[in-house]
Amino acid sequence: MSVMNKSNPAIFIFIAAVSILSAFSIINPHNQKPRIAGTWDMNVQTSAGNGTPVMILKQENDTLITGTYSGQLGEAPIKGLIKGNDVVLEFSASGNLIRYAGVVDGDNMKGKVTLGTLGEGTFTGRRRETKP
Repeated sequence: MSVMNKSNPAIFIFIAAVSILSAFSIINPHNQKPRIAGTWDMNVQTSAGNGTPVMILKQENDTLITGTYSGQLGEAPIKGLIKGNDVVLEFSASGNLIRYAGVVDGDNMKGKVTLGTLGEGTFTGRRRETKP
């Protein structure tokens, strides 16, 4: 007896619904909320000079970010927010508020950096691969 006969319309509807939902998630993956947790290798270009800091970020919930900055400005705790694909990361160094504001796209990030009174510029970042 076939599972897909007239006596089992619920099974047919269930299989059709699962197929549609699976196809939608493949076609429209942007409905997923961005995740920023991980180790990020940054490349910073500013009027005060260039640098390659590392940020270790944790996503506490859908919007709150914490972490650690390590680079040319020393080490500092990071606090930040993520809303949609927009991200803001801030920390203090040498009496200056350092602010990274940009966009996350998967394992990539880019935007503008403000170094308090030290200058401003741009940044790009790449999340390191995590090993299973």
